[in-house]
Amino acid sequence: MRLLQTGVTLYDKSQATDGFTLFSPLWRKETLLIDMAGNVVHQWDLPGNPGGYARLLPNGNLFYAVESEGGVTFPGGAQGGLMREVDWDGNVINEFIDPFQHHDARRLENGNTLYAGWEKMPEDRAALVTGGRPSSFPEDGLYNDYVREVDPDGNTVWQWSTHSMDIEKYPINPMTGLRVFCWLNATFPLPNGDVMVSLRHINTVAIIDRETKAIKWEKTDFSWGGQHDCQVLDNGNIILFANGSNTYEGHQHSRIIEINPETKEEVWIYKSNPASHFYSHHISGQERLSSGNTLICEGLWGRLFEVTPGGEIVWEYISPYLGKMFTGEDANWVFRAFRYAKDSAEIAGRVG
Repeated sequence: MRLLQTGVTLYDKSQATDGFTLFSPLWRKETLLIDMAGNVVHQWDLPGNPGGYARLLPNGNLFYAVESEGGVTFPGGAQGGLMREVDWDGNVINEFIDPFQHHDARRLENGNTLYAGWEKMPEDRAALVTGGRPSSFPEDGLYNDYVREVDPDGNTVWQWSTHSMDIEKYPINPMTGLRVFCWLNATFPLPNGDVMVSLRHINTVAIIDRETKAIKWEKTDFSWGGQHDCQVLDNGNIILFANGSNTYEGHQHSRIIEINPETKEEVWIYKSNPASHFYSHHISGQERLSSGNTLICEGLWGRLFEVTPGGEIVWEYISPYLGKMFTGEDANWVFRAFRYAKDSAEIAGRVG
């Protein structure tokens, strides 16, 4: 895909879900709030490149993660470290630093912070990992992911690590690099305290029991091609972005898939026609809107678009914001995006 136009390219006012869209260009130190016409109505300057995304809290403050010093030695991977809450004007309310934080970080309703991190994998557990490309094994050893919840003072109140899994059951895709077992890219908190996670390298979405730290529900599907952004919808179904990377499913393409967790059947799918016209091999996500439409972030192309339940595109925006990625090349990548209604608690009349 070659970007020939940026900004809003399509807007069906009769079907699109009115509001403001929040996103953070991955290689620029800023978070932007745009209206339906693509105009920037508010901007927050960040102290570093985004370690994924930013999200507005119900009190109107912004919670984000950005790169910090230290952490892993390999480049890329939505590395963050500095997790911070700021007010509408960018004033710091609170912050916490874990140099190994990556991909996902969420401020919980109780004021705690839930996030994903990397750690060196114990050698005896790393020896059980199968699959992947052997030539990609890092010289300093294999890493694995953890999910950690900390209180406002930074004390760990709960943690789960992927090295505690039955590792032999989860071979890594043979076309995938071996530097991290699982590669956890989403932490979704459930009302009962359980946590749903997306494990990209093993094409698995799982729910971790809060008390036992055992996997109580899981689904693996190699056709997802390294999924992102698993969420539980208001109707109880699970939705995810199936990237379609490193699969043998014909022409590579991405899909948005909604799953009934009881039957594990797919109950709704969005894909393009032709299928290859919607494809992001990494990052990306989606959000089910109040109207029933779905806001999709096709991250590789900086493309944000909204579709109806029938799959009709009713709004589309291409990010014009380029930045220098770790390879030195320009990119307009976007990890995730969120839509907020004008009368929402997050906006609360701060912009017209």
